[in-house]
Amino acid sequence: MQPASPWLLLLLYCAVYFTASSPGPAAAAAGGSSFVFEDNFDIMWAEDHFKTSPDGQVWYLYLDKKTGCGFQTKQRYRFGWFSMKLKLVGGDSAGVVTAFYMCSDLGAGPERDEIDFEFLGNRSGQPYTIQTNIYKSGVGGREMRHMLWFDPTADFHTYALLWNPHRLVFYVDRVPIRVLKNTEGPNDFFPIEKPMWMFSSIWNADDWATRGGLEKTDWKKAPFVSTYKDFVADACQWKDPYPACVATTTKNWWDQYGAWVLSADQQEDFSWVGRNLVIYDYCKDTERYPKLPPECSL
Repeated sequence: MQPASPWLLLLLYCAVYFTASSPGPAAAAAGGSSFVFEDNFDIMWAEDHFKTSPDGQVWYLYLDKKTGCGFQTKQRYRFGWFSMKLKLVGGDSAGVVTAFYMCSDLGAGPERDEIDFEFLGNRSGQPYTIQTNIYKSGVGGREMRHMLWFDPTADFHTYALLWNPHRLVFYVDRVPIRVLKNTEGPNDFFPIEKPMWMFSSIWNADDWATRGGLEKTDWKKAPFVSTYKDFVADACQWKDPYPACVATTTKNWWDQYGAWVLSADQQEDFSWVGRNLVIYDYCKDTERYPKLPPECSL
């Protein structure tokens, strides 16, 4: 009998550990509402590469050699809880990027704020990598990469953002994997001023996504399909020039004290992820940043 691989043992340990110890943001389950696609989203491009289940509750984005596809919310938001269930491209997905992100600009504008989940495809048998990144006023370079403790192609998993005036938290299945605090200082990198749309997309990025671009997309495996469902936005919906809900966010669970800090169990999970699952952290890349960005000292 072959011994279990270290990667398999890690998956098994994580499944037990997080199931037992992480209560997650329980209020999210009770708050918010699931969105019907046609009422709340627009296709950004390549409508013929988008499909839905017969009941309209599951959404499929296709990538082939011609193009990918993406959709966005009709509304902008400033602060709240945002989550989506995704099932990623299975098999050989090298070069393919699936994304779930927020952005203040409909394009890659030079002054945009942006908060990213990006899922970097792999060769068959290798673990998926999740990359998170943050832009403020068009400046990014705040990448972190994590291993996942499950196979994200086998079933749906929930990816979520908690965004309030105090902190930004990235969650995977209720487990916080990244936290950015608002210091309110002059050089603070916290995205706070601009309302954002929510986006989802799939595209080819084989110039960088897998092993730094060494692994190219195998188009014989196309089409590549990423699957989405159960979008939740329990949030302040933006209306120009300034919606009343921005001034009253503390009436919502996602901007009360319990959402300004991690619970003891969440802090334990977050620390474990930091010790065991982080592949890359810009705050530790002194070659790239001889002088680390200010938020790295928090």
